[in-house]
Amino acid sequence: MDSNNESTILIVDDNSTNLKVLFSFLRESGFKVLVAKDGESALEKLKEVSPDIILLDVMMPGIDGFETCYRLKASVATKDIPVIFMTALTERVDKVKGLSLGAVDYITKPFQQEEVLARVQLHLGLRNLTKMLEKQNVLLKQEIEARKEAEAALQTLTAELEERVASQTAELTQALHALQQTQTQLLQREEQLGHDAFHDGLTELPNRAWFMNRLQQAINKAYTHQDYLYAVLFIDLDRFKVVNDSLGHLVGDELLKSVAAKLQASLRQTDAVARFGGDEFVILLENIKDLEEPIRVAERIQKQLRLPLNLNDYEVFTEISIGIIHSTMGYDRPEDVLRDADIAMYYAKAQGRGRYEVFDPAMQTIAMARLQMENDLRRAIALQEFCLYYQPIVALSTGKLSGFEALVRWHQASGVTYPPSEFIPVAEETGLINDLGWWVLQEACRQINIWQQQFPQIFPLTISVNLSAVQLKQPNLLNRIEEILLETGIPRDSLKLEITESCILETLSWEERMLKQLKTLGIQLCIDDFGTGYSSLSRLHEFPIDTLKIDRSFVSRIGPDNSGVEIVQTIVTLARSRGMDIVAEGIETPAQLEKLRELGCELGQGYLFSKPVDTEKATELIGLMIGTQNPDSN
Repeated sequence: MDSNNESTILIVDDNSTNLKVLFSFLRESGFKVLVAKDGESALEKLKEVSPDIILLDVMMPGIDGFETCYRLKASVATKDIPVIFMTALTERVDKVKGLSLGAVDYITKPFQQEEVLARVQLHLGLRNLTKMLEKQNVLLKQEIEARKEAEAALQTLTAELEERVASQTAELTQALHALQQTQTQLLQREEQLGHDAFHDGLTELPNRAWFMNRLQQAINKAYTHQDYLYAVLFIDLDRFKVVNDSLGHLVGDELLKSVAAKLQASLRQTDAVARFGGDEFVILLENIKDLEEPIRVAERIQKQLRLPLNLNDYEVFTEISIGIIHSTMGYDRPEDVLRDADIAMYYAKAQGRGRYEVFDPAMQTIAMARLQMENDLRRAIALQEFCLYYQPIVALSTGKLSGFEALVRWHQASGVTYPPSEFIPVAEETGLINDLGWWVLQEACRQINIWQQQFPQIFPLTISVNLSAVQLKQPNLLNRIEEILLETGIPRDSLKLEITESCILETLSWEERMLKQLKTLGIQLCIDDFGTGYSSLSRLHEFPIDTLKIDRSFVSRIGPDNSGVEIVQTIVTLARSRGMDIVAEGIETPAQLEKLRELGCELGQGYLFSKPVDTEKATELIGLMIGTQNPDSN
């Protein structure tokens, strides 16, 4: 600290906060500290004082740091004072220019106090060593000259002095070299930290922080140049989680790097692509010619990414959903641009994935309504605003009641009723389907137990409950179902779990094992909406399926002239060949019923028999079907 007390530092910065922080810190570190708020004040102050080192801000009003440094080095009185430039990380400054003007170093703001102290002490030490070397050389040269006058008598002493000069010069040179190496390492570390702060570690693409800054520049340019157009493409990989879960995170990482490379290869030099984390990428197209150009880029990218990728000996197929936004919407903030591009991307996913959508303000209205539904759904689960309706499943040949399908309904206290087609997808996306699904299963099993006891003559009566793909992924699924069966007391073969055909197509080894374990428990498994175009026939033999339910869209095509029966006939033949039962959905006319009987379809449900009804009416329906008096419902 004593050596610090002998050193004076001049700080030149137009930022009062920086001046105050540096002044306090350096004074507490034992230095004498002087301050100036601009270049002119600093030059005036230097007419009166001569500091040992100057910390000089680059960007200042009036004359900037470069001009101030130039004047300092032009003056005999100040040319030897070391100058360290201070500049912000986001400022683009010419470090070569600063060093060529005579500066010895740069400090990046926001600065770390330890780094400031290290650099100041480094250059003060360097200056002191230089002064010492110069002074010593002068003294030694004077001494040598004086000794040379003594001619031969002093030759031995002169040789010794020359050796001392050479030795000490070598030591000082070595010290200077070590200091230069330290400075180089500090600069390299600073450059690496700057790179890491604005780039993704996996793909080496720019990250969100970098992209937001670049997007703000584009927004500003769009305001000042009316003919300047830009577009943003928000990209998300479809079914990336399936790749990660099935092939492992290493393959998932390789997939992300391959996608990043293909995106870069599809763009111009003036465009920018960044990774936002996970499987999300964002592209900025600048100075586009027309509003169709982003669409052409999106189509080109999707075409490239539909090609198979060879990753770690695996052939991987991937598709992407893209949301597109144009600058014509008049945005002020990057956050708003990304919000709407994100909305458009999710709209594309909702329309079937592997496609792109251009943002429309109506999408935001839909997104807000969806958010409101999510909030309402959370409250509804807590307040138990749901109830079950039951649609009978009957034997087509005899009309005998075989069971019911349990269908959830949501009646808000306000009187608003949401159809399942609206709230079930939201429940699946948010994970709320787990809580809702357990309640549906518990309530359906409880009610079928009541009916089996109330009407023993129709025993066994089955209950069909829909099981979502989200529920199928739950590790506690098997235990939870066993608990419900024990609590409600129904026979295991009275429960039928329905899963969609698309769920079968995307099933991984974990879910496949889960289905087989459910079958081992004695629970019946059904494929709902079979034949809707997911082409799962090749995988059907892999699963222990008991029943195929023919989708209502095929049943509705059956006409009085026997038209539209080919697909139904194919499904019936397929089910028989695999020993499966068949249930036809959506039977509405006697003609459809008759044709389904002829085709060999055993079971069916639809408005011809009954629409879904509440518990009370379902109880009455059971009584009517077995020809008994209507019992009281529960």
